Amino acid sequence: MRDKRVSVRGNLVRDMMQNVMETSLKQPIQSGELRKNPVEPAWICPAGYEYEIVETEQFPMEYLRPEGIFTGRVILQLHGGGYIGPMKNIYRKFAVRYSKLSFGGDVLTIDYRVAPEYPYPAALEDAVYAYKWLIQEKEYEPDHIIVAGDSAGGGLALALVMYLRDNRLPLPGGIITMSPWADMTNSGASYTDNYETDPLFGNSTDNMLFHSSYIGDADPKNPYLSPLFGDFQGFPPVLMQVGSYEVLLSDTLGVADKLKQAGVRRRLSVYEGMFHVFQMGMDLIPESREAWNEVEEFLRITYRISRKPDGKVVKRVKTQRKKSVAQVAGRVLEAMKKNLPDSRAVKQ
Repeated sequence: MRDKRVSVRGNLVRDMMQNVMETSLKQPIQSGELRKNPVEPAWICPAGYEYEIVETEQFPMEYLRPEGIFTGRVILQLHGGGYIGPMKNIYRKFAVRYSKLSFGGDVLTIDYRVAPEYPYPAALEDAVYAYKWLIQEKEYEPDHIIVAGDSAGGGLALALVMYLRDNRLPLPGGIITMSPWADMTNSGASYTDNYETDPLFGNSTDNMLFHSSYIGDADPKNPYLSPLFGDFQGFPPVLMQVGSYEVLLSDTLGVADKLKQAGVRRRLSVYEGMFHVFQMGMDLIPESREAWNEVEEFLRITYRISRKPDGKVVKRVKTQRKKSVAQVAGRVLEAMKKNLPDSRAVKQ
């Protein structure tokens, strides 16, 4: 458990989310209206990076690389969205952050096929394809690949590595999960204990967690759907982050316990008072900053990066007025609203 003191900004953003989301996710989200017609501004690749869209027969992949640098390190990013949401700009921002935190690593983010058009095992098949592409086409060493995912993407990351191990394929060097959806039966204690506290999925079972079109005709206890019910023997090191207010808290705690029983090196961080994928706050709330700092440490240790200080550390002088808590909270909330699956969609 992290520090039990919650930042003022973190508290305010969480409370604002609960107020705004009270009706936005209280219905099954199946039609994919926003996925088919995403409403987002064009993303501009920041200076110093090369950005390539790689088209496959089934789905597109986005390949981000620092200009003029090749470290041999790469992060395979699997986005969230309940297996029904598309790749969005926030994950392109995540990709840039992962590249910086891995000290010049490349990042491959895949826009895998999603339900209801493509139920299980489509997303897993696409993740396997992307992993093999990195090894066979781009010739990355498997132990230089780290698989990272949030929410559904976190569960998919665990399922991918489970599939690779079961099929005797080379495993990645590590795994990062943020609030992974690892139990599609939604049977953990936190689904009840945090029912009234989760600002996103609480106070209703009429949401994507309990009406998943990705399951299709499969058994929701299938470990490739719900890794919590699988075996974690032989897994690489894992960093798991989650908020204490989430209904999905049990997913992370259950997987972490199984990793420990299997003798897998893992780091579990429960951020007090935080909500689902609070890391989307980036640098705007202290808890998100701390979480990304932890990701950097994990990447540095996993990749055995030795960082030597250079130059003289000087005090930073602030030249702009500090934004108010309300202003920052509003920006975080707006960013998170943009990256949620479409709340206008209706049950088919």
